[in-house]
Amino acid sequence: MTVRATARGSERYSLEGRQVDALICGASFAGLAAARELAGSGASVLIVDRYEIGERATSACACPTPWLEALELTDAIVQELPCMRFTTPHGSFRYRLPWSWSAFDYSRLCRLLYEQSSLAFETARVIGRVPAEGWSSGAIAVQTDRGTIRAPLVLDALGWRRVLGAEGYQPPAAPLSRGLEVHPHIDTAGKDELHVWVERPLVRRGYGWEVPAGGEARIGVGSYDPAQHVREPTERLAERLDADRVRYQGNWFPHRLRDATEDGVFFAGDAAGHCLPLSGEGIRTALYFGLAGGREMRAVLEGRKSREQALIDYHAFSASHAPTFDFALRMQRLIPALPPRALTAALRAIGSQPLIDRAFGWYLDRAPASFAAQARPVGEPAAALL
Repeated sequence: MTVRATARGSERYSLEGRQVDALICGASFAGLAAARELAGSGASVLIVDRYEIGERATSACACPTPWLEALELTDAIVQELPCMRFTTPHGSFRYRLPWSWSAFDYSRLCRLLYEQSSLAFETARVIGRVPAEGWSSGAIAVQTDRGTIRAPLVLDALGWRRVLGAEGYQPPAAPLSRGLEVHPHIDTAGKDELHVWVERPLVRRGYGWEVPAGGEARIGVGSYDPAQHVREPTERLAERLDADRVRYQGNWFPHRLRDATEDGVFFAGDAAGHCLPLSGEGIRTALYFGLAGGREMRAVLEGRKSREQALIDYHAFSASHAPTFDFALRMQRLIPALPPRALTAALRAIGSQPLIDRAFGWYLDRAPASFAAQARPVGEPAAALL
């Protein structure tokens, strides 16, 4: 069980009245990616999260290897997986991908990503937005359990609850999927595939998975139906694989794109629905949109854009990906409805290497790793914005 590391005792000094040029709420994939883009800006930037950096993983922690290479995070990789296997009740199909997945150590990756910015960080639980009374009209006030912090540039990367938005989600009455996994210690040497099960007896609308991860397996089940509990199918899958049911980890994850800006605030990662429906892949997209949000914030700090224009541009960038998210959501609804034999036939039909290369190449290009390597325009650091 994760232990909260929110500052205590002598470390728990008040943040009341703290004023910065940019505030990043959330120190996981999206927040740290945004922070990376603000490194060396000369601005006053603060990252806040209720947990220490790298303390609390909530996913299977696997990402396309090209992204980890582009962000110089390969030291966090614990096992590379060049293949995928898809299993239905009527067949099992192994594909060699045109790229690979890599399972990684969450704590190590977060620390590596943070080191690329080394910005100020505080452990504090973000409660919500409050009126910025007595400050300039451009200030945004964010209430935490250690006091209220104000900044003209604020990014919410706190997850699906969208803490700084006017309306949050409340499961199960929300477009959220739910997942749970166990992490038994097993010998994963020689294993080279991410295994996915699409079986109605296991989970009617969803899938199961096994991710070999350097001495442990990450075995879980995800359901597109937020009302369907996944503990029992997760335990059945672990039992099928002769794995111990230990070290449980789970979370909700969104399957609908949301507005990436609201009332002057940037949103990235799950807070903006930046998690691909069907596959449930949210790490790569959190990094992708976190980088984009950070670049827009830097443009403001360097005087190349107004905050209003940066918000407009970031909103448009996120919205331009709606066709991809809409297509994936349609597939999320269609595939569980297919007769199992029809799904098996479809998996068999796309099993030729040229089709695999084309399909998975297209999938990776929806959020390409080349985006991470794009050079930032550099301008003069702006004067304090408040």
